Amino acid sequence: MKRTLMTAAAVCALATGSAGCVTVLDGDWNDEAHAAAPSASASAADTPAATAEGATAFVADAETRLAALSEEAARIQWTRATNITHDTMWLESRVNAKYTELQVELANGAARFNDVQVPDDVRRKLNLLRLGIVLPAPNRPGAAGELAEITTRLDSTYSVGKFEFKGRQITLDEASILMAETRDPAEMKALYEGWRTISPVMAPDYARMVEIANEGSRELGFADTGAMWRAGYDMEPDAFAAETDRLWTQVKPFYENLHCYVRSRLNDKYGDAVQPDQGPIRADLLGNMWSQQWGNIYDVVAPATGGASSYDLTNLLTSQNYDARKMVETGEGFYVSLGLPELPETFWERSMITRPADREVVCHASAWDLDNLEDIRIKMCTQVNGDDFYTVHHELGHNYYQRAYKDQPFLFKNGANDGFHEAIGDFVGLSALTPTYLNQIGLLQTVPGEEEDIPFLLKMALDKIAFLPFGLMVDRWRWGVFNGETSPAEYNDAWSANMLKYQGLVPPGPRPANAFDPGAKYHIPGNTPYTRYFLAHIYQFQFQRAACREAGWTGPLHRCSIYGNKEVGERFERMMEMGQSRPWPEAMQAFTGETGNDASAVTDYFAPLNAWLTVQNRGKDCGWEA
Repeated sequence: MKRTLMTAAAVCALATGSAGCVTVLDGDWNDEAHAAAPSASASAADTPAATAEGATAFVADAETRLAALSEEAARIQWTRATNITHDTMWLESRVNAKYTELQVELANGAARFNDVQVPDDVRRKLNLLRLGIVLPAPNRPGAAGELAEITTRLDSTYSVGKFEFKGRQITLDEASILMAETRDPAEMKALYEGWRTISPVMAPDYARMVEIANEGSRELGFADTGAMWRAGYDMEPDAFAAETDRLWTQVKPFYENLHCYVRSRLNDKYGDAVQPDQGPIRADLLGNMWSQQWGNIYDVVAPATGGASSYDLTNLLTSQNYDARKMVETGEGFYVSLGLPELPETFWERSMITRPADREVVCHASAWDLDNLEDIRIKMCTQVNGDDFYTVHHELGHNYYQRAYKDQPFLFKNGANDGFHEAIGDFVGLSALTPTYLNQIGLLQTVPGEEEDIPFLLKMALDKIAFLPFGLMVDRWRWGVFNGETSPAEYNDAWSANMLKYQGLVPPGPRPANAFDPGAKYHIPGNTPYTRYFLAHIYQFQFQRAACREAGWTGPLHRCSIYGNKEVGERFERMMEMGQSRPWPEAMQAFTGETGNDASAVTDYFAPLNAWLTVQNRGKDCGWEA
């Protein structure tokens, strides 16, 4: 979850990279604290000359300073995330401001060498210094502190959020379980709307945060913060936006096919009064608080005949007495089977694998690299179920990636781009969910035949394909906020409009005038860029197709498990070892042999399901726009 050069606003909650990520939560930042914060500015006498030699010296000094401060910041972040108190939030806010000031100083310093001829690796590091800040504070006194205070407060508000349901206060964890299990439309509506009562208070802080970050982005030469985010993919910002549109075009017909089928089954279940058999889907009926994955309602949308699976992963885990630690050990075993090393003993000593009973923590699953070397950890409130079985394999992918590039220079200790970091674990997760793998590790005695392919693929699509438009719309909303197309008064209307445009969904009822529904999604108050997850949902299938070809697999792509294949593991490790040292197309080529994004691997994987859905949807009025 952590990116090498995140600002005080980048929350270490699901992203990835090195310990350079700085997270923030709520804290009091008073005038005394502002005064005590040391300045990160370098004196004029210490500024290197604008020459190739000066650039090399500047980069070397920057890496030394960032490496030192990043470890301090990461350890404070970890302390706050695993023990939320007034004091730990204060400490994190303070170090975040300090780190942001350093990043801003170095980003501005790197811009001095824009027109200087320098070696390729130095140029790449200079670009990363300039592009690596998620929310840049402007270079003026107090700006970094104000930004840190706001982002800390936003993150804290989310992390400790509770709302009343049936006469008692419940957390997001509890609400998510209820949302997944209930089939009462009134309860679903109450849960959906109840969680969103925690976020209206965030809106003024969010608007102010946008103002500060845009000011900082303009100082770095970008039109706005969204343009700066889009510039981090080895292409021009507008070209990157167009590329994501192209990828969406490749998979949109399949999503529309899935949407049409699911809507029809919801209509069968609830009737026209709750869910009509045309137009958009009511968002709260999909079993997920943000309607980003629909797998929880498989029982509602399963095929009318032949939809039952011969096994349930959660039942397999519980019947064989899995606990949280055994879940993580099993995930480790997958990577070790590819020839990668075992996790260090400190991982087991220092990770937070279950939710502590005695303190408030950030339960959002995350992978951490605290010292840029061997102190890797995960933070999860692990439950023994199929979802967390997958999540464990995903989060350990971050850790193994972090460990693979540990010998790179500091500025290259990151994924080829942020989508790669997410895709690594998701790619392993594709194998981890196959009955082939479950059989390989003794969880499943017999691999089902092809008669269970459609149920298996439908379950996968309800999570993987349903996610794609959500993965796109979150940052589409933010890009509009950052560039001024969406004013604070329009925040919620624009969010709902994106839901309709991309997902074909609508809220269960009118939203209050003060609603700030974006704030009810962790990555908005946490300021974690989200397009990485959309890319990861493309990359993981590219990785899967290439790895299965390397392994000599000749069966259906969705049945392929690379567990135990050390040849694939060697190629996998070579890609991960590159870190961010080369443009991402070169890393893609190192593993897949391809140099670009290609969503055709998604359609290859799901081809049998798409053909089946087409048959089911005959005669239906698919789509949702008037």
